[in-house]
Amino acid sequence: MHIQATAALAAAVALAWGQAAATDLVIATVNNPHMIEMQKLTPQFEKAYPDIKVKWVTLEEGVLRQRVTTDIATKGGQFDVMTIGMYETPIWAKKGWLMEIKPDAKYDIDDLLPAMRNGLSTDGKLYAAPFYGESSMLMYRKDLADKAGVTFPERPTWDQVRDAAAKMTDPKAGVYGICLRGKPGWGDNMAFITTMVNSYGGQWFDMSWKPQLDTKPWHDAITAYVDLLKKYGPPGSSANSFNEILALYSQGKCAMWIDATIAASFITDPKQSTVADKVAFAQGPYAATQKGANWLWAWALAIPAGTKNADAAQKFINWATSKEYIALMAKEKGTWAAVPTGTRKSTYANPEFQKAAKFADAEKKAIDSANPNDSTLPKSPYVGVQFAAIPEFQAIGIAVGQQMSAALAGKETVDQALKASQTAADREMRKGGYYK
Repeated sequence: MHIQATAALAAAVALAWGQAAATDLVIATVNNPHMIEMQKLTPQFEKAYPDIKVKWVTLEEGVLRQRVTTDIATKGGQFDVMTIGMYETPIWAKKGWLMEIKPDAKYDIDDLLPAMRNGLSTDGKLYAAPFYGESSMLMYRKDLADKAGVTFPERPTWDQVRDAAAKMTDPKAGVYGICLRGKPGWGDNMAFITTMVNSYGGQWFDMSWKPQLDTKPWHDAITAYVDLLKKYGPPGSSANSFNEILALYSQGKCAMWIDATIAASFITDPKQSTVADKVAFAQGPYAATQKGANWLWAWALAIPAGTKNADAAQKFINWATSKEYIALMAKEKGTWAAVPTGTRKSTYANPEFQKAAKFADAEKKAIDSANPNDSTLPKSPYVGVQFAAIPEFQAIGIAVGQQMSAALAGKETVDQALKASQTAADREMRKGGYYK
């Protein structure tokens, strides 16, 4: 009797414990629109997985990077799922800081766009699943181009872009021929500038890891960039990044803009843009080569190696980066133009998406053509199109970004800015032990 009672009590305790022990899944993410929508749909995930409770930590991009980097490097274990990008993924995977993503068969991993899958993989294994992805492309005012007699091929040259900027600049109408990023930062002006340098035949480092900022391709690219914005860009370009230019373009003040493909969904939305019906698209311009002429980025979900809730984390990532999630988003928002793009072949094959998103073809071409493993004309030792995936790059990119912004603002000559950049990069690489 005594033994039976003890067993019954143990079973009751186990049952009560099982009911109480829901898994708390802590997710760190960035405070941008697509992620805010994902949070709103969390109840749908919790309904499907009643034993998992999701807790969100939503941060501004710079703060998010700091917090997740500190947590993962110190094995802090604060987060079960982290929102990271293509820069961190290969670095952290090589250090053993991330768990491999192993979705189920229903997920259809082969539906992921090759550029995204490869950019988030190391040694053929996926270490982060793309939530949305992007490249960069030329977005221009078709009405102004027609008026100026300008036509663009699918991928124009930088000379063609310069000539078009001259023809489409109309100071009386308050229209600038071209708007480009100038605000300093490795992910701000340097994301754009690196693609321009790549296309001029330049690179960040040669095969001995020696910085290449004092070479002719860098000099030619930066001279062209500064010249273009001084003659045909808006005043104060050295302080403009994505959001500032998005506002200018949406108000009809930019004839051309080369930036993230994700911008296309905003500037073609009549609720947000006064020129929504006048936008056309071409691929990122090139000079000496088309290699690395447009960047590649994904905001992706990853599982830190320190989590105790790996199974629940994998279930959430399966859900949030699935085909079904994209369809759910279209249903919730009432339009396929509002779904997270740049991740799956099936999104672009969907006739409803094609109809709603007139930028779909140009965006997919840009993403498909970006190759982080072969993004420069001379051979390079690093992975990445608009960055080099090494820990030292953040500090180097920030320092060089400040110099480029100073050159654009006229505080330094291009030669002075590149000389100072080469010195700063060389110092960081020596400190990192790449050479003596």
